[in-house]
Amino acid sequence: MTQPELEAMAADAYVYGYPLVAGLTMVDRFVVGGLGVLPPTPFNRFAHATRQAGPDDDFSSVNNDVLYSVAQLDLSEGPQLLRVPDTAGAYYVLQFVDAWTANFAYLGSRATGSAAQTWLIVPPDWHGTPTEPDRVIVAPTTVATVVGRFACTGPEDFPRVRALQDGLALEPMEPGGLVAGLPAPDPEVPERLAFFERLRVWMAAFPPAAADRDYQQRFAPLGLLDPGVSPYRAAAPDWTLALASGLAAGRERVEDATRPPEGHPPGEWRAALHLFDHNVDFLGPGTLDDPEWRIPDRRAAYLSRAAAARAGLWGSHAYEALSAATTDDADGRPLDGAGHYTLRFAPDGLPPTAAFWSLTMYGLPDHRLVANPLNRYAIGDRTPGLVRDPDGGLTLHLSHRRPTDPAAAANWLPAPDGPFRPVMRLYRPGPAALDGTYRLPPIRRS
Repeated sequence: MTQPELEAMAADAYVYGYPLVAGLTMVDRFVVGGLGVLPPTPFNRFAHATRQAGPDDDFSSVNNDVLYSVAQLDLSEGPQLLRVPDTAGAYYVLQFVDAWTANFAYLGSRATGSAAQTWLIVPPDWHGTPTEPDRVIVAPTTVATVVGRFACTGPEDFPRVRALQDGLALEPMEPGGLVAGLPAPDPEVPERLAFFERLRVWMAAFPPAAADRDYQQRFAPLGLLDPGVSPYRAAAPDWTLALASGLAAGRERVEDATRPPEGHPPGEWRAALHLFDHNVDFLGPGTLDDPEWRIPDRRAAYLSRAAAARAGLWGSHAYEALSAATTDDADGRPLDGAGHYTLRFAPDGLPPTAAFWSLTMYGLPDHRLVANPLNRYAIGDRTPGLVRDPDGGLTLHLSHRRPTDPAAAANWLPAPDGPFRPVMRLYRPGPAALDGTYRLPPIRRS
């Protein structure tokens, strides 16, 4: 195989394997060191956030609308019983993500209702007999992530949400099993080939769907199918160079896929309606098994999956929660806190949802929440004290300086003193939001 052919294959392998490596790297980081507001927590236990995210949290585009409860599953210990409390109709979701970052099940308000439930989570190819056969979730890989989100309106709502978090419980169906954890890559592999070493080891430990296994065979010349001793420990210089060059090309391909398209209309909100539709093989409880929510071209799905893992790891399908963002105003000028902007919803033009909607403010270039005198990082239909327009519409005000008009100040979302990127989130979006009938109005500079 020629050097250019090896480089091209290595680039394809990066796109294909990036979600597995990125996802499991985050799993390992979570178990060992925690993540943001969530403390380090062993496998098969929930970590609970005790506060909403804020500007001190070093996490891109972190969600301020919810309190998180997250568990890393390792089903090598055996099936796990999951007990979910009664949420009394309040919005929540438990999203299940496999090692390849496929969303394979949802429990929650939309998917299964708000009553108390008990589920059995089983590993792939499990042949036991559950006590409640209609309450089984089959995980595609032995390691998976449960991302729980509980709607929270603020500190006054913490006691209610914390009681719900305390009602979440994981326990082994048969106590006494051992957790295997993540297999360790060879530490002697040089850093420039560490990605391929992680991919080699984790690809073998967490096999994907059958069709993907067939696709993986083409990567044999890269050493990704080699068992035992790592082929990257003392690799030949020319081979190493080809793999490193291909990795760089693959990384650039993924970065390109996360950038907004050029030439979009000024002020248009960009919604990733189908970014997480790459799972076509394992559609469990709460997923929509419908062609509309599947990417039919498997090769195209690999790039979409990598872009989703890069831009929004562990994000949900749009039918659960829809996000849209913009970085420019109605005239195509970049948003900047030095200006004053309005986002005006007509009386019949509020975002259609079955749960709630919110607008969150992020500074650029790091996409983090920015400190402000109100400690207000999001505004939406649950925000107390909003003032409606005389015709019943709603106008939100975005600026660094507080508006002098009392009505505008009540509807103020503080912006940083510089470039910013607002993100609109619709929880349980309505049909009009999902089929494109509903369009968010542009942000206008006043």
